[in-house]
Amino acid sequence: MTMTVESVMIPSFTGSSRPRRQVNLSGRTNNPFATVGGNRSSNSPAQNAVVHAQHERLQRQRERERPPAAITIQRIWRGHRQRMVTKIRWREEWDLEDSHSPTHGPYQTENVCLRQLRLLVQFASTRDENDLRRLTRFASRLLSGPFLKDGVPGQPSEAWTTPLALLARLAARTIIDFGAWNPRLLPFECLLDLLRTLASIVPEHIVGWDYYKAMLIAVESWPELPSYDFPRLESTVYALLQSHNAISKQRRALGLDDKRSSLSAYIGFAWCLLTASTVSSSMDLNSLSEHVDFQLLTEAVEVRTYDLFAYPPHNVMWLLSHYIYFGRRSLRDQPEASYVRVTSKLISSCAHRLGWETHYSTLNNSGVEQLPDFVEQQLRSLIAQESVTRLLGSLEESSDSTKSNAMEQASTLATYVLTLLRVFPRRADDIRMWLFMGGAKKRSGSERLPAVKFFYESIERSTVFKSISREPRESINLLKPDLNPHARHNSASQAEYRGREWRVIFLFMELYKFVLMIMDDEEFLSGSVPANEEQSWTRRSALPTGQIADLINFLKNLAFSMYWDGPEINGKQKEPSQDGLQHYFSTSTNAHSRPVVVRVPARQFEPYLADMPGMTLTHLKGIVTGLLRMLYERDSRRKFLPTGHWLMTKYFEMDRFIAAVVEEEEAKKSIPDVDRQSEEAIDSPYEDEDDDNDDDEGRLIGTARTRRLRHAERLKEKQQQMARKRDLDLITPRLEIMQNMPFFIPFATRVQIFRQFVRNEQRERRGFEDPDDWRFAMMHAHTHDMSKHRATVRRDSIFDDAYEQFYTLNEGLKEPIQIKFVDKFGTEEEGIDGGGVTKEFLTSVTTEAFGSNSENLDLFIENDQHLLFPNPSAVDERRDLLTQAGLRENDPEWTENVRDLLRRYEFLGRIIGKCMYEGILVDIPFAGFFLLKWALTGGAGAASRETSYRANLNDLRDLDEGLYQGLLQLKNYPGNVEDFALNFTIEDAIEQRLRDPTTSAPNRNNRTVTRELRPGGSSLSVTNENRLVYISLVARHRLQFQPRLQTSAFLRGLGTIVSPSWLSMFNQSELQTLISGSRTSIDVADLRRNTLYGGVYALGDDGIEHPTIQLFWKALELMPDSERRKVLKFVTSTPRAPLLGFDQLNPRFSIRDSGSDQSRLPTTSTCVNLLKLPVYRSLGVLKERLLYSVNAGAGFNLS
Repeated sequence: MTMTVESVMIPSFTGSSRPRRQVNLSGRTNNPFATVGGNRSSNSPAQNAVVHAQHERLQRQRERERPPAAITIQRIWRGHRQRMVTKIRWREEWDLEDSHSPTHGPYQTENVCLRQLRLLVQFASTRDENDLRRLTRFASRLLSGPFLKDGVPGQPSEAWTTPLALLARLAARTIIDFGAWNPRLLPFECLLDLLRTLASIVPEHIVGWDYYKAMLIAVESWPELPSYDFPRLESTVYALLQSHNAISKQRRALGLDDKRSSLSAYIGFAWCLLTASTVSSSMDLNSLSEHVDFQLLTEAVEVRTYDLFAYPPHNVMWLLSHYIYFGRRSLRDQPEASYVRVTSKLISSCAHRLGWETHYSTLNNSGVEQLPDFVEQQLRSLIAQESVTRLLGSLEESSDSTKSNAMEQASTLATYVLTLLRVFPRRADDIRMWLFMGGAKKRSGSERLPAVKFFYESIERSTVFKSISREPRESINLLKPDLNPHARHNSASQAEYRGREWRVIFLFMELYKFVLMIMDDEEFLSGSVPANEEQSWTRRSALPTGQIADLINFLKNLAFSMYWDGPEINGKQKEPSQDGLQHYFSTSTNAHSRPVVVRVPARQFEPYLADMPGMTLTHLKGIVTGLLRMLYERDSRRKFLPTGHWLMTKYFEMDRFIAAVVEEEEAKKSIPDVDRQSEEAIDSPYEDEDDDNDDDEGRLIGTARTRRLRHAERLKEKQQQMARKRDLDLITPRLEIMQNMPFFIPFATRVQIFRQFVRNEQRERRGFEDPDDWRFAMMHAHTHDMSKHRATVRRDSIFDDAYEQFYTLNEGLKEPIQIKFVDKFGTEEEGIDGGGVTKEFLTSVTTEAFGSNSENLDLFIENDQHLLFPNPSAVDERRDLLTQAGLRENDPEWTENVRDLLRRYEFLGRIIGKCMYEGILVDIPFAGFFLLKWALTGGAGAASRETSYRANLNDLRDLDEGLYQGLLQLKNYPGNVEDFALNFTIEDAIEQRLRDPTTSAPNRNNRTVTRELRPGGSSLSVTNENRLVYISLVARHRLQFQPRLQTSAFLRGLGTIVSPSWLSMFNQSELQTLISGSRTSIDVADLRRNTLYGGVYALGDDGIEHPTIQLFWKALELMPDSERRKVLKFVTSTPRAPLLGFDQLNPRFSIRDSGSDQSRLPTTSTCVNLLKLPVYRSLGVLKERLLYSVNAGAGFNLS
């Protein structure tokens, strides 16, 4: 075997044969099994080299630190050993001195006592039983001697003060340490006597935290010690408080402000003792309250409220309860601002726990933990009428000179009331009402300033109100959460002042929303008239029209910015922190190159506004949107604002607005919707129970575990809804504005958008816009059954036949249908459905269904203005008929009959939806409150609870004028309303139809059913204080609860054909216009441009109209608008013009000849909007014959 020189020798320029050191700067290793620095997952050679270098540097650093660390440990150990040796020597000295006096009598001299005291506090351990015996022996000898009877005579106070303070701490810590594991070893009587005595001698040097922690151990150990003298413990608790009360009183008299020692004692009293549940059950709180300086207690509680989350919510709950109790005892007349502020902070910190427990304790559900009686009693006292009403009593009408102070006071009160509203949602209306009934002091005179005006004056002067009123984009900086900790620290005072203003604004909106629900239109518009004492409180609370306009301008700008600039206000989603474990275990070389974004429920991380828990941007959107819609409804009923005041078109590019909205509607389909468990929420009789009550057919009855699972599912659903809402805010801002605040956009623009939505859906579903094209395609398609879209309808039973044949079609009713009419002789009427027969069918169905039929139940009834709404007692009437037939409530036939009635309402909703979908106008006038439910069904947007329909007194006027006037008199009655002997019940009248066997004709009788407006309402009288709540509940029952099943069924059917979100783009009057046409005067020129002619009237190539046609248009121009409407109804079956002009009329307005006999009357075919006009030669004859036919209703037939 040969070997070359190169294989033996290592070439080198130096000539040395020694192997060179291998330095690999690339980090690459020739050993595939080697690992560097323990990082087995890294594949980067350069990174391995860096990690290796870091590892070596760390090893060298550890080697350098090892000797100093060893020296430090040795020093600490030597010191500890020396201290132990010294303490052993001191114990021996102490025992030796103590052995000279074998009895337990007092010390002979003060010097001996002081020397023993100093030794004891130096060596005694709080966990040594021998030291415990020494402490007990010394305490008994000290207390039995003369040295502590009248202070410490004969010695300078400094010589005794420090040892006695240390002795007090030793005694307290001994109770704490021994009491934690074996309280039976403790001589409580001796130690408590010692602490009580020291508390009167050196109170300023006793640590309050240790003192009251020991008191807590003693209180909790009391039940285990039968021979325990509990009054001795109570006097010990009082002792330190009494001493500090005296010191504080003396310093206040001298004008001194140093109260650090007293504050320290009260901090221990509050945060150690009052946070325990055993205090209220073991001690006499009434006696304890007599020894509590409430001002010091308030300062002691407030000083630690910045760190409330460090305490368990249960402890904070008990502190809150005890604080409320002492506050009620101390502040009997008027709550101070500091009390309101502290209570608000405490209740807010544990609001989540308190909210659920109070909520469930109200429901009395089994299996759910309820609040202790004492806690619930104190919390309930916060929402008592006198507690809420008197809150404003200490406030005074602000002026320019007291602006800052007034805003601070108003903000403190606002924080408190907002917290109550959040913690007690079921009593929200009561809280709002009692606050509304309160009043602030006026600067001059003895009159009170209503709460609404007080808070409005406060916000009107605020920077937030002024800035947003000027420019919507100012809302961004005023609402945007400050995520930069340095910037937040630098602008803390500015942010706090801004937060105070926001909290007052929040409360004003909550209060004003309630006021609008109980204020009628006359009172609402009376604000410009000077108020006086003779007026009702509601009328005196009305704002002037000018202030309402300013408020609307502020709300408009704020709402617009929240919807349009929502993503910018919320800020970009935070990237994960680079300081955690994920950073160190990341395999990426660049920590910022691949940010990881974790999608979490929006509700979980949505920041609070103005540091107000529960007040998120989403919640604020709901409040602002709901308040704006309520004000818009007022302006729609009785115009008090100038035309165009509601529009915000200058902030949009209107030339492409329609196209942009349509694009957003298409983009919205890419976001999956959240399946709702129930759609009955809007019809719950009690507003604050909507989230917890199921509908009648789906009420959940089960164990507490089942209810908790159901509740968890609802929370998950809400989180999914919030996540979807966040996505919609990003991609559909215009659409969200259209559906939540449609009044920002002109009505004509919204109608065009609505029609474009319909056309797009028709193309998507059918592939064609023209119905005939779709029919032709379906006739040649083998996969589609056209028989479902065909029906044969008898003229004398149109609604029943339509219901039987088309109900199962469901959403398929959106497609074109084919109708064959059969007369009373069973003969099919001739006619090809090119749209006209469908129109005739739809108008005939609505005419029959919305009319009164003596043989059947009335589905709809009308009010005094002949406006229609669902019959509130229809379901009860059907149940009575079933009872007469011998059926029982649980029988399947019973249930099927009731469901059949509701299905008829649902089908009728589909028919109205079909008319709107196809653009067919029907002359059906609905009541405004009923149409308002249509408009608010789809406005889920920000917060469905805020934007959904809410019954109010004004809507009741459309339902029952007599009831409305009666409630109005009750509200304004100057005397005592208890004279009327009313309670919280209501009587529902149910029409009974009994058949007379002799005539087989139905006899109608009414029976009444008494129902409670709230649980226990039959035993709750209506008083001057709660009459507003009574009125609100009556309106809610009549408008929501009683017709809830019928209304829900109708809206469910309507939403099957027309998307509820499309309906939410219109208010009640605009929806009526969509259904029946425009109320504007008939534009003859527009009608003339969009009229088709047939027969001899057909236009020739020259485009010149026939002389008779020219006479017809001249006659129409000479008629007043009322007669023009009669002519239009004669031809089209509706007296109103289409919304966007007569080019939208379907089918088109048409005229054809019907002979030349001058005595013949004009006739029509309303199914195709055709006027059959004889060839008249004179204007007078034409006008006379036409009006005769119109007024007589003659000439109807089907071509």
